Amino acid sequence: MKKIITTIALMVVLSSLNAQEKPKQITLFTNVQVFDGTSDKLIKADVLVEGNLIKQISKEPLMVAQTDNVSIIDGGGKTLMPGLTDAHTHIMWTDDIENLIYSAPEGWSGTLAAVNAGEMLQRGFTTIRDNGGPAFGLKKAIDEHIIPGPRILPAGAFISQTSGHGDYDQRMFYLSPHFTGQIDKAYIRGWTIVADGVAEVQKASRDVLRSGATHLKVFGSGSITGAHDPIDVTEYTYEELKALADETKKWGTYAAIHAYSDEGIQNAIKAGIKSIEHGLFASEETMEMIKKNDVWFSTQFLAFSLPPEKAGMKGEAVSKYLTAQEGAQKGYERAKKYGVKMTFGTDILGSLELHRMQNLEFTARSKYFTPYEILKQATSQNAELFELSGERHPYKEGKLGVIEEGAYADLLLVNGNPLEDISLLAAPDKNLSLIMKDGVIYKNSL
Repeated sequence: MKKIITTIALMVVLSSLNAQEKPKQITLFTNVQVFDGTSDKLIKADVLVEGNLIKQISKEPLMVAQTDNVSIIDGGGKTLMPGLTDAHTHIMWTDDIENLIYSAPEGWSGTLAAVNAGEMLQRGFTTIRDNGGPAFGLKKAIDEHIIPGPRILPAGAFISQTSGHGDYDQRMFYLSPHFTGQIDKAYIRGWTIVADGVAEVQKASRDVLRSGATHLKVFGSGSITGAHDPIDVTEYTYEELKALADETKKWGTYAAIHAYSDEGIQNAIKAGIKSIEHGLFASEETMEMIKKNDVWFSTQFLAFSLPPEKAGMKGEAVSKYLTAQEGAQKGYERAKKYGVKMTFGTDILGSLELHRMQNLEFTARSKYFTPYEILKQATSQNAELFELSGERHPYKEGKLGVIEEGAYADLLLVNGNPLEDISLLAAPDKNLSLIMKDGVIYKNSL
């Protein structure tokens, strides 16, 4: 009996010890110039991180006791800024799309994407909005600290009409089992759902939201890389787009639309879609609509400034890419003229070599925006867009894209002042001394 009592007592003690939380990791940044994500000026301050959140920011020196769970980092006068965000990625799209869908062995896409995620974090990107592709498993692995990578707000499978940008049908497979009873690898592998008419669009929207999407991505016009859709084509009717937008509202989130054509963009705005992707052929009237309706203009600059071969274009995509380039400059100028809400996004598709060009987006934008405008786009402005996901937003413990008390501790130390020289961020290997995401340091070359 005495043995039993002793054993029980020991179990209670051990249980009590296990129940005690480990002390949170504390990191104090001193001797840094802070870009907070919103202000156009740096401030000299100390920044205290506790766990995964920013605990305190002070212009006066902060003091912490040096214990096992405390790190003090002297920034040497470098710039401390929020982690970078990208509002238009396809983190799983690391090869030719038809190979990923139809030919690649199981696991190939995920393996390349895991490498892509780790490299993206090392480039300073701590949060991305993934605008289409089967990224749910990758997100889970990152969130559970199995592999390194950015936070991911995934759109899941693209929603496309027949003959649209997401119709990768090779006439060997077709549609999803929901609509025809036949099997399509593009659906099974989580890349796309082809849906026509209001009822099918509603069902497809619910299907993707059910899978865990933070927002929806729909194709509303022709494309550069699509197999069956010329770039000038308008896809989906107003009624179909409204059905999709209405489904997102029921889920407390929003939709983004791939749209080049003026008609497609106007249909989307009238239907209640909140994020226009690309939008290069938007007329003055349409750009005014974007501004008036508080819609986000999510276009890219690097993606439309490269020679076709360097952008990974092949075959028929080359001529369509050149057409997009012709429209790009007017689109950029009109967006600037009307002061529409602009995101920072890259939309890089293809090999890991192409994805490694991600940070060149900073210099590609410098023809149209000041360093401050670009930095704000890549931090607090993108974070504002991400908030449209509402309750579907997976990262609600703190704010993203800013350095303020209570925000997530996603931080970069930059060698120099990016408010004066934005090209610093185009060379992350050289110019990022420290990368912290969620309070964890993933690079420290100080």
